[in-house]
Amino acid sequence: MENNFLWSKEKEPHLRRQKTILKEYPEIKDLYGYDYRTKYLVTLVWLFQIWMSMISTEQNWSTLFLLTFFISGTINNFLSLAIHECSHNLLFQSSKANELYSIFANIPIGVPMAISFKKYHLDHHYYMGDSRKDVDIPTDIETRIFKGRFGKFMFLVCNPILYALRPFLKNPKPVQFLEIFNIIVQFSANILIYNYLGEKAIFYLLGGTFLGMGFHPIAAHFVSEHYVSNKTQETYSYYGILNWLTLNVGYHNEHHDFPKISGFRLPYVNKLAKSHYNQIHFYDSWLKVIYDFIFDPAIKVTSRVNR
Repeated sequence: MENNFLWSKEKEPHLRRQKTILKEYPEIKDLYGYDYRTKYLVTLVWLFQIWMSMISTEQNWSTLFLLTFFISGTINNFLSLAIHECSHNLLFQSSKANELYSIFANIPIGVPMAISFKKYHLDHHYYMGDSRKDVDIPTDIETRIFKGRFGKFMFLVCNPILYALRPFLKNPKPVQFLEIFNIIVQFSANILIYNYLGEKAIFYLLGGTFLGMGFHPIAAHFVSEHYVSNKTQETYSYYGILNWLTLNVGYHNEHHDFPKISGFRLPYVNKLAKSHYNQIHFYDSWLKVIYDFIFDPAIKVTSRVNR
């Protein structure tokens, strides 16, 4: 691939930084494990999203589109990040409870992805930068298609589809029983919603998924996390206000350094070890991340570390 920055086989210095920080601040280990607060917040957001899908049936199509983009897009992105927390077992003590809850959190998203996400996302942590095993890295065909400003814009628009299909194209794995259960629950829920609430409710939910994870301010985290804008590092954090709507996913260096710590507690990691995190490049605006990705010719779809 062109424009990939080749690194050694050792991971970008997450493990080294983790060891250094733990030596200096051993109390960070007290933050490991699930956070009981997350499941209550996610359940409230889930209920609000179902209520909004009911409200959507009373709107005209113009108003519905605005609600879908701004509200449903933001909420479904939040729920996808709740599923991300579940993949690290950060909502419940039991791995099985996290998996089952992730299927529940998946329902308003409309596309069955919770169990498959966990199966492939953990590879992103274990094999970050591996061109085959890290399915967060775009495929060769994506890098050939999405070139130039318009191409990069369309890459963001199509991100939900690309993100969903990429694992099965790059590193397919055997289907698990819970994946099948996830599919059955999801499509059963979709049928119930369509039968009782109608097409506008389905548009609100599914449209929120495709808009909210595509060309959307919240979806900028897909770009900001690992697209190389500074050749000295592979992972980037964002410390802006939108972390309030994303379970602090912006604290991404902190997350990769300490994947056993809940999003609720990542700001405390940053506060303790600020001298370490202030030394590396970070973002204050996700809108600027989107602007730079599209208009900066030095940043391409290929601007990922690829070992």
